[in-house]
Amino acid sequence: MELLQDDPEYRAAVVDLLGVLAYGELSAFERIAADAAMSPTLADSVALSGMAAAEFRHHEELSRRLRDLGVDPLVAMEPFRTPIDDFHAHTKPSDWLEGLVKAYVGDGIGLDFYREIAVRLDPQTRDLVLRVCEDLGQSAFIVDAVRSAIDEDPRVAGRLALWGRRLVGEALSQAQRVAAERDALSSLLVGGVDRPGADLAEIGRMLARLTENHSRRMAEMGLAA
Repeated sequence: MELLQDDPEYRAAVVDLLGVLAYGELSAFERIAADAAMSPTLADSVALSGMAAAEFRHHEELSRRLRDLGVDPLVAMEPFRTPIDDFHAHTKPSDWLEGLVKAYVGDGIGLDFYREIAVRLDPQTRDLVLRVCEDLGQSAFIVDAVRSAIDEDPRVAGRLALWGRRLVGEALSQAQRVAAERDALSSLLVGGVDRPGADLAEIGRMLARLTENHSRRMAEMGLAA
């Protein structure tokens, strides 16, 4: 809490981070709920609906924290509407399977990035960010669904692998765009007047971890990264 009170740059960065996460969770809720409506079975619909509900609970938790800081959540989210909406417009799934891969791979690399940033946050903010970035059970469900689809028709593996590669490229481009436009948010990585930032070697290791996690997720689904 002391950093939030004494460092205006850090406070602005936290507001940006909570804002982008809050809008990301709201967007995830809307997308997963839409995917649930396209589910081929009732069991799939129930599983995805539960995930959507959890995403919205995270959105509400982030919004409460913003209000505790004296910030209107709608104002905090507004700067991130266009880049996030653009990302989703450029990566609109053509079917239910592509939607599942997007929820796991596309969202996963973003959440990994926020987990990396979390190590530089004050304890209260760090705990909140890590909590809303927790796996909601989508890993096992999505992995099983995609692998089952590949078992039924191995030809879908190639298409979904290409889709996964496109998603990670778009996600990284979106992250770079947001960082370029929001100086306060990027300061969480590069540091501030009284806060050390990551050096080039550390940033390189972070990018390597993001890439490794992406490859692991693809492999878990039976897809080539």
